Amino acid sequence: MPKRLSTQAILALQEALAVIYHFKKDLRRFFETCGVERSLLSQVDWNEYKRQIVADIFELLLTDQNHSLPVLTSLCRDVAAMDNFSHLARLEDGPRKVAAAQAAVAELRRLVDRHETQEEEERLAAERRQRLRERETKLGAFQTKLAQIRSLFQNVAANQGNPQKRGAELEAVMKELFDLFDLDPRASFRIKGEQIDGAFTLDGTDYLFEAKWEKGPLDRTALDEFVSKIGRKLDNTLGLLLSMSGFTSNAIDKYSDRRATLLLMEQYDLQAVLEERIDFVEMLRRKRRHAAETGSVFFKVYPTVL
Repeated sequence: MPKRLSTQAILALQEALAVIYHFKKDLRRFFETCGVERSLLSQVDWNEYKRQIVADIFELLLTDQNHSLPVLTSLCRDVAAMDNFSHLARLEDGPRKVAAAQAAVAELRRLVDRHETQEEEERLAAERRQRLRERETKLGAFQTKLAQIRSLFQNVAANQGNPQKRGAELEAVMKELFDLFDLDPRASFRIKGEQIDGAFTLDGTDYLFEAKWEKGPLDRTALDEFVSKIGRKLDNTLGLLLSMSGFTSNAIDKYSDRRATLLLMEQYDLQAVLEERIDFVEMLRRKRRHAAETGSVFFKVYPTVL
């Protein structure tokens, strides 16, 4: 039921009660059963005609509808649910009285059903608005964090002095990015003398990650070294290699004619993510799908989103 009963519903309820109960004592008992306080009922002149009695009771209830709403709702639902009018059938002119009661209840039920449908629609609409507000709040927080990572990357890119320091700072940027996209990142670690820049998990698959910021494109030797690290891990482990200077065509071709265990990423891919032109997880999934379908470990995602 809505938070406040409509005038139409109240009038239909009053009409139904006036024709359902032939005897005033039965009418009073029904009001008491539905939770109408006896102190309120005692304020009514029960020597009046039934319609006046019902009207007076509702006038008292509607003085503070917010307080009386549970009682009004109970009255409405209980009357709308009535389907047995045998007590009227036994009276003189019983069939007519039963028909009048059935018609009154049917009209009330129609209004109740319509109001409950409206209330359900309002409830669902309110839930949609709440989800939208939560999404906007979350998106706002997400975009704020992404802007911070973008600014951090710009500071790293401006550092031309120390390549080793810049590489370490790039690793920190990528770890922040992995964390933002819920990729369960692990920081850099060393195993038996080999350095791994980091690791993350996507769709149940573990990835090793390395980032390079060299003067020129990475050649086959760099890819060979990374693939050898991947090969020493579990069979389902893959790798993501980011080269800010790109890759030589020879390196890409070598790893495009065999089962792919690594994916390649370059500066333009990273910029597309930082500039919100593509979702990072979606980009990784496209690269992996392309590698699975074609064997090519390098898929230029960024031209599709410019």
